[in-house]
Amino acid sequence: MRSDAPSGLRVLGRSIAGQRWLVAGSSLLAGAHQASEAMVPVLIGVIIDEAVSTGSTDALLRWIAVLAGVFTVLSVCYRSSARLGERAVERAAHRLRIELTERILDPRGGAESGRLPGALVNIATDDAKRVGTVNMALPATVSALAAVLVSAVALLNVSVPLGLLVLLGIPPLLGVAHLLGKPLERRSEVEQDRAAHASGVAADLVAGLRVLKGIGAESAAIGRYRQISQESLSATLRAAGARGWHDGIMLAATGIFIAVVALVGGRLAAAGDIGIGGLVTAVGLALFLLTPLSIFAWANRMLAQGRASAGRIASVLAAPPAVVPGGDRLPAAPRGRVRLRDLSHGTLRGVNAEFAPGELTAVVTPDPAAATDLLACLGRHVDPAAGSVELDGVPLSRLDPGEAHTAILVAAHDAALFEGTLLSNIALTTPDPPLNGTSPGSGGAASGGVVASEAVVASEAVVASEVALETVVASEAVVASGTAARAMAAASADEVARALPHGAGTVISERGRSLSGGQRQRVALARALAVDPPVLVLHDPTTAVDPVTEARIATGVRELRRGRTTIMVTASPALLAVADRVLMLSEGTVTAQGSHTDLVRDDETYRSTVLA
Repeated sequence: MRSDAPSGLRVLGRSIAGQRWLVAGSSLLAGAHQASEAMVPVLIGVIIDEAVSTGSTDALLRWIAVLAGVFTVLSVCYRSSARLGERAVERAAHRLRIELTERILDPRGGAESGRLPGALVNIATDDAKRVGTVNMALPATVSALAAVLVSAVALLNVSVPLGLLVLLGIPPLLGVAHLLGKPLERRSEVEQDRAAHASGVAADLVAGLRVLKGIGAESAAIGRYRQISQESLSATLRAAGARGWHDGIMLAATGIFIAVVALVGGRLAAAGDIGIGGLVTAVGLALFLLTPLSIFAWANRMLAQGRASAGRIASVLAAPPAVVPGGDRLPAAPRGRVRLRDLSHGTLRGVNAEFAPGELTAVVTPDPAAATDLLACLGRHVDPAAGSVELDGVPLSRLDPGEAHTAILVAAHDAALFEGTLLSNIALTTPDPPLNGTSPGSGGAASGGVVASEAVVASEAVVASEVALETVVASEAVVASGTAARAMAAASADEVARALPHGAGTVISERGRSLSGGQRQRVALARALAVDPPVLVLHDPTTAVDPVTEARIATGVRELRRGRTTIMVTASPALLAVADRVLMLSEGTVTAQGSHTDLVRDDETYRSTVLA
């Protein structure tokens, strides 16, 4: 964790400070509401003493008018306070969700490490909501304090012993509430952690449902989720037990306290120290005190849960970055020469290779882990343990990750699609084509870190909870022009559009589940091609399409990327056949290179990898 990283208390403090004016206004109005509520039994006692006991009609009408005015004030104050408090809650939670999303999508990465996508979603929804609710708990606490103070002053006016009893009895009750909140805070944190993990596993199972059915692993998946959900249930029950003990003990202590106040008031009335109106006021205030004391218990519970959730949010915000930004800059127009110098990371062992500007190069490896490690280094998702990846002579480790991502786009094999139209998915990193049919500009420089990296995939649901993709109903004339149209044609995604009810304007579901696997691959490939970066790295972009379509895509990619550096990590013969050069990566290093035809003829490892 970084030394300057936010702690849970700092997250909580910032959440409150950011809404201080709303919280202050809500607190003022809530205090006025509870003070007015406390005045009701006082006024009833006054009416009894000055109107009912004397038989004065004028006094009765006058005090009833005053009572009606008090009810009007407390009603208006309550509604206004609730509106301001709810606004503070929602705005604070929204800001936390935005902050979490920005951290998760930070090009430096690291926030998603060790966390499932569903866990990140849970933190950005439930935990953010709990922290935001603290902005409602604070006005509630202020209102309860106002009610207690007004009640104490009123009771002091009726009887000094009664007033002192209330003033001296409240602090011990608050101390008990604080002590009871400690175990609740601990168990709430465990509860949220287990719930987030169960949510993440459930999201993974749903996303991979077809694969699980295909390999007959449904029972194993169900068993795994049953165990995890049982752990989550146990944590929830323990937290619920803590809440039950907290609320039960607080209710019992409050009831005893109110009974003592009523008993003392009754004895004073029996002794003649206070009148009938005073007795009514004392009993009414004793009963009324149940509300502010219950508010104290609720607010303390919300504060305990808010502190636990703030700690979980802080753990994401404070996650150390996967890569450290450098201070070097790339040329305004990178040529796209990529060089690997003694690159060692994971399974890679001293890899040396060069990819010339404008060259279409393929990399073949029998080890999937080697492909993953190579892609991670090329996309600067990690910095290699030794050696370097250079772009136009500048090591990526000396660049800002965001700048590296604009120059080298790694299109992952499992790139996610978003809910929205097919065209808006393809044009996600470029301006949407205008409806007048004019050609849009290239979005390479604007793409930033919006790539199909692990961080984006891990945070898809977080992004979807904050940003709704614009639904673009595009005509065929729009689709027939511009960068997006050329990319769609090269990836054969135009065929996908023609097969849909509304063409490229058809709305697809979250993660593209309304499309087949091959359709999703073609749309994801078209999106990567539409960015048109100086260097494009493709990882197995055609594993789910038929051979005829694959051959057409291979030709389309080669033509569209002519003059741009393209690296394909694949074992597809159709894609390898159009490559200018193929590198064979075996046992962590480059063992051969040449044309696809030559390597098939001369290299047995290559032949078995590609033609198996």
